[in-house]
Amino acid sequence: MVETKPMPISSIKKGGFVVLDGQPCRVVDIQISRPGKHGHAKVRMTGVGLLDEKKRVIVMPGHDNIEVPIIEKKNAQVLSVLGNTANVMDLDSYETFDLEIPEELKEECTDGVVVLYWDIMGTKVMKQIKTNP
Repeated sequence: MVETKPMPISSIKKGGFVVLDGQPCRVVDIQISRPGKHGHAKVRMTGVGLLDEKKRVIVMPGHDNIEVPIIEKKNAQVLSVLGNTANVMDLDSYETFDLEIPEELKEECTDGVVVLYWDIMGTKVMKQIKTNP
């Protein structure tokens, strides 16, 4: 199962996703320096972790490739809620697993609702509530 793919760093835009220090990140800033007399243009990229919210910075030549995470967006139905965790069932594969409920979704996340979750490099993260029963 492929979880990342290489892409030229020059094709990455602000708001895109990259892997920095082994963690999937959303790009929040890109600065490109001019090529020097004997060198290549350098790209300074700042990203914020999708899973841990940490800020990471990388500097690399503009012609290099960078890994981009493959993010699968899927729907699941909440079967039960226990504390900060929801037991959910994927609506395509009928697989059941636990997801941590983000703070902003705690009130809306109840039994029977359909949620959108992202599968990022083997980690599943709840992103939003799609429908209420």
